[in-house]
Amino acid sequence: MKKLSGHIVDVRNQRIYDGIIEVENGIISKITESMQVEDQYILPGFIDAHVHIESSMLLPENFALLASRHGTVGVVTDPHEIANVLGVPGVEFMIENSRKAPFHFCFCAPSCVPSTDCETAGARINADDIAALMRNPDIYALAEMMNFPGVLFDDPEVLRKIDASRAAGKPVDGHAPGLLGDGLQKYISTGISTDHECTTLEEAEARLKLGMKVLIREGSAAHDFEALSPLLQEHNGNLMFCSDDKHPDELVDGHINLLVKRALKKGYPLWNVLRAACVTPVEHYGIPCGLLQAGDSADFIVVDNIADFNVLRTYIAGTELPGNVDNAELDKYYNGEISFPSEVDGEWPNNFHSKPISVEDLKVEPLSESMRVIVAANGSLLTGMEIVKPLVENGNVVSDIEHDVLKLVVYNRYTPAKPQVAFIKGFGLKEGALGSTIAHDSHNIIAVGTSDEALVAVVNQLIEIHGGISVCEFVEGKPVFKSLSLPVAGLISPCKGEEVAYQFDKIAAISFRLGCEFEAPFMTLGFMALPVIPTLKLTDLGLFDGEKFAFTELFVK
Repeated sequence: MKKLSGHIVDVRNQRIYDGIIEVENGIISKITESMQVEDQYILPGFIDAHVHIESSMLLPENFALLASRHGTVGVVTDPHEIANVLGVPGVEFMIENSRKAPFHFCFCAPSCVPSTDCETAGARINADDIAALMRNPDIYALAEMMNFPGVLFDDPEVLRKIDASRAAGKPVDGHAPGLLGDGLQKYISTGISTDHECTTLEEAEARLKLGMKVLIREGSAAHDFEALSPLLQEHNGNLMFCSDDKHPDELVDGHINLLVKRALKKGYPLWNVLRAACVTPVEHYGIPCGLLQAGDSADFIVVDNIADFNVLRTYIAGTELPGNVDNAELDKYYNGEISFPSEVDGEWPNNFHSKPISVEDLKVEPLSESMRVIVAANGSLLTGMEIVKPLVENGNVVSDIEHDVLKLVVYNRYTPAKPQVAFIKGFGLKEGALGSTIAHDSHNIIAVGTSDEALVAVVNQLIEIHGGISVCEFVEGKPVFKSLSLPVAGLISPCKGEEVAYQFDKIAAISFRLGCEFEAPFMTLGFMALPVIPTLKLTDLGLFDGEKFAFTELFVK
């Protein structure tokens, strides 16, 4: 038997009392009120209500090791990134690996693989596959239904997926940025019960009024906390916190605990904040995670106080995990005390068939004096569109560094195809190129650069390492790379979180030195290929208008 005493924060019943917790065989056997306890606070652990673990570039087991340090005891996770590369076997790979960690992984069945037919994915998951996944006890919900036009126009395949989840008694998650009015009502009427894509109070309040639960998202690319946090003032029970996509360097620094701290510093009610962080996800998804009641699984955290919320210890099923890490392990890499492994042994699942490209493949013939340009913004997945005059050299439209109009490339990595080219504003690069095989949602190769030569170099580097992220700069006329190999589906490293965070941080630092103005350049880059989020995106099939939900031409004639 294990005993633990402190100020017990009973979120479900909204009270704090002094008591002693007794744990036997991973279960809270008894909680007794007591006058003499340690001066520490004990409360349910945090839940990330929507995250793609693959975006951390970590295996589930290594993701859990980092997240649990910050008081996270479970996640609701949609493995649609690896599913777009490998299909159902990719989902099964993630589930199998997750069993290596003492952590509550609530997997969802990816609903949109591919997200649309406007891009080429490595696999497809159809309604029959969804029905089979719903019979798996490790699957807790149907993941974000991004194909909201399919819902609105009664696409039979889309509706079959939703029906399969509802027939299994499992929730259906939403994904409908900007949708309001009659369209929103129809979307919700199919049984879709959550949305994490709200960026304004108007969107969020419209969903709450219709009975949806709203997820307040703060990730590496999408920063919606400031806009949506006022909801915490009045709403108790219909809000959750999520990160959606979290890069490894940021996961080292914190997770859902950071949102709790921010919300409390803003003066929002303690119980509303903690319910969103701890209780509502467990209740909504039926996660077998304890909520600090007798008979529950012994999943809880110990913090120093309820103002600073510094995590001292994390317990999952009664097992104590390390908390309050001072990043000493990461410092060892920075200081050279531990070297990063030059290669990772082992056979890992992947799907990569691209051939090297040449400068000729990226040439763009100017067809008019006006062209459409994607406008990216820091901290947002949404893009705008501008009409600009192209910069032409020797009959080829090239990157206009002076006006921050850079060439963007998306290249199919599954089947032979010609690279698609467009132009983008916002990255601010003055030299070199950035490239990645994390390109939502189909994860083809995506790159942005200041010259065709730099773009070709970084794309071919990613092909050579069979997936990863890379930054290229030219030194004495020759390309020099800093790359992170992601041998698992071109998305994930099997290395420890601190190691991946270190190497990723080094790559990001070079991108900043080359002029990039985004806080999370690779996360932002990865979403420039996602057609289901407006306005203008580039897929491996061409330039896509997310508002019209149709392909469009680069040049305005």
